[in-house]
Amino acid sequence: MAIDKKWIVKQPGNPAIVRQLASDLAIDMALSNLLVQRNIKTFAEAKSFFRPKLEELHDPFLIKDMDKAVARLDIALTNSEKILVYGDYDVDGTTAVALVFSFLRNLHTNIGYYIPDRYDEGYGVSYKGIDWARENGYTLIIALDCGIKAVEKVSYAKSLGIEFIICDHHLPDERLPDAIAVLDPKRPDCNYPFDDLSGCGVGFKLMQAFASTKHIPFIQLIPLLDLLVVSIASDLVLMTGENRILAHYGLQQLNESPRKGLLSIIKLSGLEKHVITIDDIVFKIGPRINAAGRMESGKTAVDLLISRNDDEAKSIGDTINTHNNDRKSIDREITIEAIEMTATASDFATRNSTVLYNPIWHKGVLGIVASRLVETYYRPTIVLTKSNGFITGSARSIPGFDLYEAIESCADLLENFGGHMYAAGLTLKESNFEIFCSRFEDFVKKKITAEILTPIINIDTFLEFKQITPKFFRILKQFQPFGPGNMSPVFITQNVYDNGNGRRVGTDAGHLKLELIQEDEPHRHISAIAFNRAEHFEHLRSGNPVDICYSIAENYYRGIANIQLRVRDIKLREEII
Repeated sequence: MAIDKKWIVKQPGNPAIVRQLASDLAIDMALSNLLVQRNIKTFAEAKSFFRPKLEELHDPFLIKDMDKAVARLDIALTNSEKILVYGDYDVDGTTAVALVFSFLRNLHTNIGYYIPDRYDEGYGVSYKGIDWARENGYTLIIALDCGIKAVEKVSYAKSLGIEFIICDHHLPDERLPDAIAVLDPKRPDCNYPFDDLSGCGVGFKLMQAFASTKHIPFIQLIPLLDLLVVSIASDLVLMTGENRILAHYGLQQLNESPRKGLLSIIKLSGLEKHVITIDDIVFKIGPRINAAGRMESGKTAVDLLISRNDDEAKSIGDTINTHNNDRKSIDREITIEAIEMTATASDFATRNSTVLYNPIWHKGVLGIVASRLVETYYRPTIVLTKSNGFITGSARSIPGFDLYEAIESCADLLENFGGHMYAAGLTLKESNFEIFCSRFEDFVKKKITAEILTPIINIDTFLEFKQITPKFFRILKQFQPFGPGNMSPVFITQNVYDNGNGRRVGTDAGHLKLELIQEDEPHRHISAIAFNRAEHFEHLRSGNPVDICYSIAENYYRGIANIQLRVRDIKLREEII
């Protein structure tokens, strides 16, 4: 049974501004209201929103230390030093490594790349990686999507004659590593105008800066944008400002001329004949790239993304797709076990958090399982296994609750931990597990509120079905790319019925495929899909009215695109919104 959600309809924009903008743009009032809610109030602002321009990207030299990074990179190329491009094993890290390596290999032959092993080395810069660099004669490491907290490791590398350029986007500690350059827009002393770049985005800005000093035309950077949009979408950074511009042109590149490795993934995802969107990256392309690091090695993902050979790209793509299928099978099995463990726990009804441990669970899928448990039970969740003699795993939170703070309150029980408000990783000794569970639950219980424990759907505006015209949808699509800060609009339509053709669908018949109508237009119906809402089937089949909240999307069937409502929630008419 789905958890009851609270619907909150956003305040509409200033009526006079909404009317004026609707008139200036010749668009529906609902669309104008969406713009005003996004603080877009004039024709000029709307033009900038709908028509992003690469010329509006910020000067990369506004990032603190960029001049130092470019100067050091120039010395390395001039002296034919061996450069190692080093990145994390997730999508952001592997795309960042592929982007920087792809650009620099056209200028420099002494270049390699390194992805740490998730199980042997863990996240970020490792001593093993530094030792490997020394053994292989590298004197400069460009660290991407990691390194901002690697103070001791960077010092160790320096003692071996290896220097670092760090390109990160995570929050730094008070002490920064002693690197040649630390590029991170989140540095307190960095005045870059946009501080929510992905790790790959910071790497791109380094390449942009270096290209400008070498008088390399910006057009030569555009082929890198397919990698960058995959990073931006998968890492869930803000889809505003510079990221929106980069994602807009990245999607163009991904659709029109993707690199061979990404084309292989596109084909395996069944997207070859589709217009690829951010959702396609988040749910289909990104997970396949991630699967390499989860199941085997993130290096396989980089091998794919830098491939310049069709047969090689297809072969590696097939391997990664197999990893992804294995990952799905394993995370499905563990999720079933985890849900059963949670539901049958003696203290299930009184707990405000979920902490599960099974020493044989696969470490690579624990974050996914934790997310599934949050979806099912809607409370802060930690899922753990045993690795290298320690208990280790992933944590996920719910909106409004600071998971990192809760884990940090137990820092004395942990070997290490890291993350942010909504996602984290942690490692502890087995002897500390029981006390950790107790302390974590106590902290959550004190801090969490009934309001936080009630899932909320934020709704942009009310809409009538008659407003959903081809022109309306054509303009709505131009609000893309969607993501944090510019989410796909959610609408509410009241008093709708199924036309009698609704049915249960899915392997477990848990979803609803509906044809919906409004009473004032009984001859006009609109297709809808409602995932995990089968409990409403009998009510709808009996001809009873409901209110729905939904987003509007394109559904492809046999190569033909049609408008489809993606129903987020259903409320019976007698329920109070």
